[in-house]
Amino acid sequence: MQVVSAQPTGNNSSIRWFFKDKGFDDKSINVMLKKCKRLEDVQREKADENWTYLTSIGIQERKLPNVVSRCPKILSLGLNEKLIPMVQFLGTLLGTKPNDIASAITKFPQILAHSVEEKLCPLLAFFESLGVHENQLGKMLMFNPRIISYSIESKLAQIVEFLSSLGLNNEVIGKVLVKNPSIMGYGVDNRLRPTSEFLLSLGLAEKDLQTLAINYPEVLCRDAKKVLNSHVMYLKKCGFEDQHIAALVTGYPPILIKSIKNSLKPRIKFLVDVMGRRIEEAANYPEFFRYGMKKRLESRQKLLAQRSIRCSLNEMLDCNEKKFLLS
Repeated sequence: MQVVSAQPTGNNSSIRWFFKDKGFDDKSINVMLKKCKRLEDVQREKADENWTYLTSIGIQERKLPNVVSRCPKILSLGLNEKLIPMVQFLGTLLGTKPNDIASAITKFPQILAHSVEEKLCPLLAFFESLGVHENQLGKMLMFNPRIISYSIESKLAQIVEFLSSLGLNNEVIGKVLVKNPSIMGYGVDNRLRPTSEFLLSLGLAEKDLQTLAINYPEVLCRDAKKVLNSHVMYLKKCGFEDQHIAALVTGYPPILIKSIKNSLKPRIKFLVDVMGRRIEEAANYPEFFRYGMKKRLESRQKLLAQRSIRCSLNEMLDCNEKKFLLS
């Protein structure tokens, strides 16, 4: 008996041959068809029209297969009804730089699958209520295009409510979100609140936590158990006591997220072994951990040693190069 291999028929066949012409293999095509059922009814001409449009707005031909495989729905959207209006609206947010829109779409292709009226307009209104201007929202979307997929009610509003519970007003919250858009990608209950409670347990006052949230929101985004606690344990191992750690975190919160191997360890070793100072001195001047090893710490320590000068870390580091050389 002769076995005849099954061949795709109808519109399904049309879209399959389109994908094959674009270099997709059968496995990738099946995954995309499973991900977006409506693709089976898409005519080859329509898919080709959308594909051509995406290249016309600056998406490189070599990157487009990856973009489409991540969001195959793009090829099923109406060009004049969906794609063009979304791209035009993104243009008003992202500015006139030719590569900005293409870059945002390449990072998060699903951005095109959302509606201007149902998603972008309410999103813009939400951020405007926090004092975030249109151009600032554009910058946020460039940094984290996934923001457009977040639910206002169940995601973004909860982030705002959490930051408000720390004592921040809407205008300040807006500035925090603009400063670090990635904070909106974390859950309140499984990340932000546990981290804030951990920071308070170290001895930070509520006003210190507010300052941290405003100036270093990235610290709030880190896992308290896996990251922050390991840093605290290392600092204790080095000889810092609880009150020292509270002072260090209050004065320079990034100490809890800096690399132990590449940042904390070499600075503490330099402080004790080379500078001959007590560990407590760093607790009195936490900014010590902010300065570069070679450009600031090593060069200034060398000059102080040559002149046999003894001074506090504050006096040594908290001034520009000209003032330091004249001192």
